[in-house]
Amino acid sequence: MARIAVIGAGMGALTAAARLAVAGHRVAVYERTDTYGGALRRFEREGFSFDTGPGLLPLPAVYRDLFVKTGKEPLESCVELVQVDPSSRHVFADGTRVSLPNASRAGVVTALDEALGAGAGQRWGDFLVRAREAWDRTRRPLLEEPLWPNWQVLAEREPYPSVPHKRLLRTRRAATLTEIGAWELREPRLAALLESHALGHGLDPRVTPASAVVLPYMEHAFGTWYVRGGLRELARAVYERCVARKVEFHFGADVTGVLEKDGRASGVELADGSVAEADFVVAGVAPGILARLTAGSVVRGEGEVPPQAATAARLTVLLALRGARPEGTAHRTVIHSQDREAELDALFGTAAGPPRPTVTVLRPDDPRTAPADHEAVTLTAVVPARPGGPHDALVDHMITSAGRAVPGLRDRLLWHEVRTPADIADATGAEGGAVPVPALAAAGGRLLHPSNGTRMPGLFTVGGWAHPGGGLPHAGMSGALVAGLIVEGPEFRGSQ
Repeated sequence: MARIAVIGAGMGALTAAARLAVAGHRVAVYERTDTYGGALRRFEREGFSFDTGPGLLPLPAVYRDLFVKTGKEPLESCVELVQVDPSSRHVFADGTRVSLPNASRAGVVTALDEALGAGAGQRWGDFLVRAREAWDRTRRPLLEEPLWPNWQVLAEREPYPSVPHKRLLRTRRAATLTEIGAWELREPRLAALLESHALGHGLDPRVTPASAVVLPYMEHAFGTWYVRGGLRELARAVYERCVARKVEFHFGADVTGVLEKDGRASGVELADGSVAEADFVVAGVAPGILARLTAGSVVRGEGEVPPQAATAARLTVLLALRGARPEGTAHRTVIHSQDREAELDALFGTAAGPPRPTVTVLRPDDPRTAPADHEAVTLTAVVPARPGGPHDALVDHMITSAGRAVPGLRDRLLWHEVRTPADIADATGAEGGAVPVPALAAAGGRLLHPSNGTRMPGLFTVGGWAHPGGGLPHAGMSGALVAGLIVEGPEFRGSQ
C-alpha cells in the first residue's frame, strides 16, 4: 500500500483519488480552497441555484465507468442524469432558428433542411460521417492511452479526411475548421454551427485544426446530458465516493512545494510549514502553479510537447427571473454573434473595443434550481483570459443577446450576478481564469497537453492542464490514466 498525496480537488484529481483508493492505496487530498470540484461550483441566493462552471455533461460513460470501477453503486444511483432534447437551439445572425435533436442524425438532417434549405442537412450529415472517421482514428491515442513517447506522430498527422477542393487552379484540402465551413459545408450558418463548437472551448476556428471536428461529433454521437440539481451534483457524488473509499481530505491546505528525495517525489510541503510524506504525488494544478511547486524542475523542455497557450476564459451571468419556464423551452440556446469576424478579432486578435461574443443560454427544466413560478437562467460567453478589466458593457450585451431567446427577459429580471475570469482564477489557480481545451491532433502539437508522467519520478499530473486536456469527460479520463500509471507502472497502456 503506497501513500499518495494529491494536490487539488478538481474533477481529475478526485477521479484519480477514488481509483487509487480502491486499488488499496492510502490517499490524501490537499486543497487550498474550502471545497472540492475545481471549476464545478454553485451559487445560491434567495432560493435560486446556479452552476458557475460547466452546465452540461458530454460523454457520461466516463463517469459511469468511474462509479462501476470504484464500487457497487452505479452513477445513476448517486445522481439523476437527464438527456437534453433538443441538444441545442441555435439563433443565427440573420434571425434563422433551428433546434437540433439529441443524438439523432436523421433528425438533425431534417431540422437543418427545414431551417436552412434543402441540402444543408445532407452536407452536415456527410460532414459527421467524416468527423466519425477522425474520431475513430484519434480516440485511443488522445483519450484512452497515456501520451505516446513519439507524440510528434499525432502532431503531424491530420486525421480528418477532408474533401478535395479546387481553389486558385490548385486542389486544396481543408486544414482548419473555418476552411471546412467554407469549402465543405458551403453555408454560412452551417459554418457558424461548426465554429461554435470550437468557440465554446476558447479556440479560434480560423487556426484550429480540422481534427477539432471530434468536438461536434462527440455531442452528436453520445448526446448531451444534464445532472438534476446542476452539475455541482456530479462533483458532490464523486467527492462522496472518495470519502466512502477512505480518501482523506484537507481543505484550506495550501501546498507550497513538492518534496524530492533520492531523485523522486517524496511528499508535499504545506504553507504552515508541515510536511506530508508520500510515495507518489499527483498534481491537479495549472502549469504556473506546478512550476512554482517544483522550482521549474518538471517544466517541458526541447523535444517535448510544446507549452499550450490558453488565451480564453469565460464570463458567466446568472439571472433570477420571475415567471415559470415555458413548456417546450430548449435547455440550451446558442445566440450567434452578429459579426463573427469582429468577434474572433476581439477574442484572439488585436481589435480595439469590447468583444460582442456568441452567448450560450442555459434554461434547465429543473424545479430544484428556482422557487416556484421562477426561473434560473445562466448566460456564458468566451472572453480573453486577462486579469481584471471592467465587464459591465459585455454583461449588458449578453443580457440583450439573451433576450433573443428569452422573450421579455428584462421585464422578468429580478437580479443578476456575474462570475468573471478572476473568479475562475480564484477557484482553479489558472492565470487569468484561462480554461484548458481538449487535446487535439495535428497543428504541430500545439493543442496536445503534457504527459501525465513528469521528469520527476513519482510525480504525476492530472486534470485539464495534463493529457488529455480540458472538459469534464477529459478530466475523468485523465484520472483513470494517472491511476493506471501508478497502479500498473509505466507499461500501462490504457483500458481495453
